[in-house]
Amino acid sequence: MKTAMKDDDTGTGTGTGTGTGPSVDVERDGEAGDAMLDANVARVYRKLDRRIIPALWVLYFLCAAIRSNVGLSLTMNTSSGNSLAQKLQLTNKQISTGVALFYVCYVIFDAPANLVMTRVSPHVWMSRIVVGVGIIGACHAALTGAWNFYLIRLLLGVVIAGMWPGMAYYLTIFYPPENTGKRIGQYFTAAQVSAAVVGLVSAGFQQMDGVGGLAGFQWMFLIYGLVAVVDGVLLLWWLPDRPIAPCDPPPAPRTGWRLLLPRSPPALTGEDSRIHYADLTRVYHTPAWTLRDLIRILCDWRLYPLTVMYFGVVGVGIGVQVFATLIIRSLLPALSSVQLSLLFAPIWICDLIAILIVTPISDRYARARPVFFILPAMLQIAGLLVVTYAGNGWARYSGLLIVGFGLGPTVPVCMTWTAEIFQPRHGEIGVAAATALVSGLGNLGSVTTTYALYTGWAEDAAREGRLRYRGSNLAMIGILGASIVAALGMWVAVRVVDGKVVESEPVDGAAARKMKMRTK
Repeated sequence: MKTAMKDDDTGTGTGTGTGTGPSVDVERDGEAGDAMLDANVARVYRKLDRRIIPALWVLYFLCAAIRSNVGLSLTMNTSSGNSLAQKLQLTNKQISTGVALFYVCYVIFDAPANLVMTRVSPHVWMSRIVVGVGIIGACHAALTGAWNFYLIRLLLGVVIAGMWPGMAYYLTIFYPPENTGKRIGQYFTAAQVSAAVVGLVSAGFQQMDGVGGLAGFQWMFLIYGLVAVVDGVLLLWWLPDRPIAPCDPPPAPRTGWRLLLPRSPPALTGEDSRIHYADLTRVYHTPAWTLRDLIRILCDWRLYPLTVMYFGVVGVGIGVQVFATLIIRSLLPALSSVQLSLLFAPIWICDLIAILIVTPISDRYARARPVFFILPAMLQIAGLLVVTYAGNGWARYSGLLIVGFGLGPTVPVCMTWTAEIFQPRHGEIGVAAATALVSGLGNLGSVTTTYALYTGWAEDAAREGRLRYRGSNLAMIGILGASIVAALGMWVAVRVVDGKVVESEPVDGAAARKMKMRTK
């Protein structure tokens, strides 16, 4: 299949900036023509990768570090009485409440934030998120008691809302949804690297305890916050805005306050822009969405199994991320605070390795996408069973490494499958709303694990020896089981219900390739 875009007298692609876009001729031109076209398209997407993926990676690294540093701060410098919990005199219940409040706001504001992103400049919105996270993150250094700990976690949830689904939506502006799994996995590795690095670096921050009258955790939050603010400002120059069709006029001159914002260079120009336009025409001609569109998305049954899938894996991921050092301490009580920080890192290195291995394969075998969710989720269950029942502390610690490996691919695969299912049915607003709703509602799993389990479950935390946190581990196994059942049910339902739908004529080159792959 070859996609040929008709040219006008000026040599650029046809079509207007409004309406349904140009017609795309799909013609057979032999294997040589297919190979040449595929090579040109692949070259354009590699060029986009170099511009977009590193920027999203750094963005996510910093936001993930600031979001999760609270877990490390609970055990930093405990011997000198300068951990976050000790300085603020927080009880276990107050810690769990503060951590959970972050996710409450994340759930409430995730979808509205992503919908706003569809109406404004996406790169400006992403910059706004990072700057906001940096400022609120730095304010953690000024905490004095439980009430402002609650407040700062609420504010952090508000400003970071829309970041994760926003990045998934941003990718679908430039890539076909079925090819985003590997790329989501690539920048999702930032969370794993962040978890590993902040664990290692926190050991250094603990050596700064008392410098300038600040505790080690205060230096940690201040420095990460400052770096995040600088990165957010730089993103205004680096991240590209929405692609512009080759036939459209250049953007109108800016006026008023918009003059203060830099205009980032376009992602593609010249022949590269025309190739991308022919391959992904649909993203250039997206109609404005209405309330009726949102209602149709909310009534789409596919949304809810995906939410249950996300609920389990993100709940376990955040539970492990926030409480890992406490779990390790319960397994190996003789370890120092620095040793706990160092043992925190390998969990996320295993997570990173799994992402790099599995997500590219999930794109290659996209029709079997759920398999790459179900098997890693089962691996997490196996790891939690080892953590709970293995014979000694180090053997039980190895279970956390297994959990980390299983966690890696599940969230990227879930978000990729969401975009892949909703983009053809509901267009751009479908991706923006569905990814935000799956992420937002799914993060009720994070609220559950951070508020009701581990330090939030007083009886479970008070148990001695091997019994400590057993109930919490088993509860996480239960929600993972729900995720696996939802994935299996979704897979069967989609094959039965959607397998009977006759696909329409492809609207662009990417759609033609997808149809060709399905007919092989």
